[in-house]
Amino acid sequence: MRANPIPTSILLLAGVASILSSPALAEPDAPAPWRDRTLSAEARADALVKAMTQDEKMQIVRTWFPPMAQGKPGAPDDLIPSAGEMVGVPRLGIPTLRESDASLGVANQVEQRKGDTATALPASLATAASFDPEIAYAGGAMIGAEARAKRFNVLLAGGVNLTRDAWDGRDFEYLGEDPLLAGLMIGAHIRGVQSNHIVSTIKHFAFNAQETGRMIVDARLDWPALHESDLLAFKLGIEGGHPGSVMCAYNKVNGDWACENHTLLTDILRGQWGYKGWVMSDWGAVHSTAKTVNAGLDQDSGAELDKDDFFRDRLTAAVAKGDVTKARFDAMVRNVLTGVIETGLYDNPVAATNQAIDVVSHAQVAQKAAEEGIVLLRNAGGILPLAATAKRIVIVGGHADVGVLSGGGSSQVRSIGGVPVEIPLKSGPAASFARTTWHNSSPLRAVQALNPGAQVRYIDGSDPVAAAAAAKAADVVLVFATQWRTEAEDITTLVLPDNQDALIEAVAAANSRTVVVLESGGPVTMPWLQKVPAVLAAWYSGQRGGEAIANIVFGKVNPSGRLPITFPADERQAPRPQPVGLSDVAKDDAASNAGSAGGDAKGFVADYPEGADVGYRWYAKRNQRPLFPFGFGLSYTKFTYANLEVSGGAALSVSFDVTNAGQRAGADVPQLYVTPPTAGSVARLAGFQRIELKPGETRHVTLSAERRTFAKWDDAAKGWRLAGGSYRASIGHDAADLGASGSANLSEQRFKP
Repeated sequence: MRANPIPTSILLLAGVASILSSPALAEPDAPAPWRDRTLSAEARADALVKAMTQDEKMQIVRTWFPPMAQGKPGAPDDLIPSAGEMVGVPRLGIPTLRESDASLGVANQVEQRKGDTATALPASLATAASFDPEIAYAGGAMIGAEARAKRFNVLLAGGVNLTRDAWDGRDFEYLGEDPLLAGLMIGAHIRGVQSNHIVSTIKHFAFNAQETGRMIVDARLDWPALHESDLLAFKLGIEGGHPGSVMCAYNKVNGDWACENHTLLTDILRGQWGYKGWVMSDWGAVHSTAKTVNAGLDQDSGAELDKDDFFRDRLTAAVAKGDVTKARFDAMVRNVLTGVIETGLYDNPVAATNQAIDVVSHAQVAQKAAEEGIVLLRNAGGILPLAATAKRIVIVGGHADVGVLSGGGSSQVRSIGGVPVEIPLKSGPAASFARTTWHNSSPLRAVQALNPGAQVRYIDGSDPVAAAAAAKAADVVLVFATQWRTEAEDITTLVLPDNQDALIEAVAAANSRTVVVLESGGPVTMPWLQKVPAVLAAWYSGQRGGEAIANIVFGKVNPSGRLPITFPADERQAPRPQPVGLSDVAKDDAASNAGSAGGDAKGFVADYPEGADVGYRWYAKRNQRPLFPFGFGLSYTKFTYANLEVSGGAALSVSFDVTNAGQRAGADVPQLYVTPPTAGSVARLAGFQRIELKPGETRHVTLSAERRTFAKWDDAAKGWRLAGGSYRASIGHDAADLGASGSANLSEQRFKP
């Protein structure tokens, strides 16, 4: 949380108890201490706790799940169909907390709120691919504004779990494989959400690395390696975003459920990091009462999805018996209220009725995010950008005549403009809350708008022979290849589904001017890569994805996206050949049910031999050449680096010149990679900056290295240790292109988180 800007708040806090007991409270003009904005959020929250009854406190630490709460004893009668609701205390000004899923927009997955639509951002991977924290902030601010207008004040946003496996079903919801990139981007996104005086979470704490058996898997890795990877992403996100709440995960971490893991929630989050907001559970992730509470969980969210109701009668009994101390129970309530006050929600409650939304400007936010996040992977012979003079254009596959693909699960947004294609799931753990849908943003219409005199034809691609015949006489062919992912299920192969590889091969054989546009939630294999001149990674591009793709293809926008995730050349390059636990889950379908805690299903262990060397570092350690490395991305212009200078001492920094040596204005993302002097170390991203340059323009850039990215965690000392010695600093276009390098000595250092 933010540091308190009022130095006198500690003194004021000491006087809270006497203020509360003073007869002055009975005076009509005496301000309640919890209304005093000169006090710290913690002091105000503590005053509120002292003024609350036991029943009022109890309703703060549990939220209702609207689809299952209707008619249950004690359930509020004003439930909005959504993720959850915590009943407020009007007499004390404590607002009702109405929660919505909101990673990519205010979610309404299966249209539980009939007719309610929202602006849909592209996948978080696309935002990460921009390498631009301003894009992340703008997206968060947009979502927060729409949530507030719809009367939601807690957003279940802030997903920052690192990509360890390329087939994770939720990879598209997260920000890639590197802790620095993911942490800085999610911090900016959370700041944007909370700029609207509402709460954002950061999730899923921690080590939620797969969807297969996510409710029963025990994810195991030594704590130093976790601090140097997944936990570092969370720490950077909390520092940069100050989220009001942290959401703990479904899985176990090193033997204990994440939501009753004392090491995670109390030793690390509270003790080492000093976090002051509240810890909420994921929906259905609570397994006990006293152990969970004493481990550090403050609020049971979506409690109707738990195996039992752990935070009502059971919690009352636990407090009465002393299994949960009164001090710990009060701390739970104080933590919730601290987050509510710190984010500005307490002093700026949402309106009682829905407010107007500027859908036009919000659509522009979504389109800009898509444009900055699209990655140009191949452009042989400079085939792109396409000339606007192309008169015969054939578009193949992917329902590109009507829209762009959306990822599935709790992040799914029913976007403004409607859903032109919606395919209900007939089975599987995601069937109850996910649909395969497309946003109403047609690449076909967007191409026609940019080329009004051209003949633009669409072929659905179901018949490769027919598609090849149609493509043969075209000036250019755009093939849209899709790979759908969803929460609660991992994909089992990186091969494009539905025989799309054969479709691309057939079209490319018929027309050498074939461009492949990938709509995917992560990497795919590309056996046809050398047979097509151009490939774009468009991800799930959001509600203005069609326009964004067309603008890139025809050069209205110069591509600047960089891969936030490695594309392997072969699935066998990955640390694991397939999601761990597939056979275990197959034996017990209930194990991966998104709506339960897994019942009595047998768990399984997932080990992570790569340790802290996630993603590109795994490939570097094994001397493997991926299909496309982390940080890779082409442009319609060319950027060069020169005059590199490296300085050391207490901190490492580099300065250098970046020149746009091409003929078009564009944006570059110079990346700083640092290699420690210790044996076996490989380069790790320690800094980056997105810069826009005109043709011929040179700019002098200085990047300061984030030392935690190349320090080692000392678990005995509960802090970081930086070895003294010579560190290699390289400026590259991606993790495999580290041509401009130098070295500097750093002094030995020890420092706290």
